[in-house]
Amino acid sequence: MKKELIERIEVGSGGAASIEFTGIPQDGKDLLVLVSGRGGGTGETSVNARLNEDGTNANYSGLDLVGNGSSVASATDYPFPRAVMNDGNTTANTFGNVSFYISNYTSGSYKSVSTTGVMENNATASSQTLHASTWNNTDAVTSLQIQSSRSGFVEHSTASLYRVVAE
Repeated sequence: MKKELIERIEVGSGGAASIEFTGIPQDGKDLLVLVSGRGGGTGETSVNARLNEDGTNANYSGLDLVGNGSSVASATDYPFPRAVMNDGNTTANTFGNVSFYISNYTSGSYKSVSTTGVMENNATASSQTLHASTWNNTDAVTSLQIQSSRSGFVEHSTASLYRVVAE
């Protein structure tokens, strides 16, 4: 398997409410999105993915596993693919990293999404999120919206979309 870059988006001056990929080519097996970002607000910030602009909670099911260096917790109350990310309360100029892996994105079956995220904060504990979810829809994924739960993304946040293909 190899990955091929489809598109890379960098947030410009003033930030952005979300990052969106549209017109996703239908000639790959899986999709991979890599995000280097920082939320514009304060408080725990998460990065969420919406497939084909579907923002209906009932169309997703998910499970979180979150660790912060001193404890671990799991939760099922976040159905969307999501992960933690840096925000205004964390170490200045430090960006979190998030990956979304969408399996069989062109198939006529439900889509499995695996998400990982890391938030670094030199003043206190860091956090890591693992999230497994399913998009309960049989449509091919043609667009993908990445949202920050706190005031969007700051300047220089980036998202790169890759298609994974067989070699």
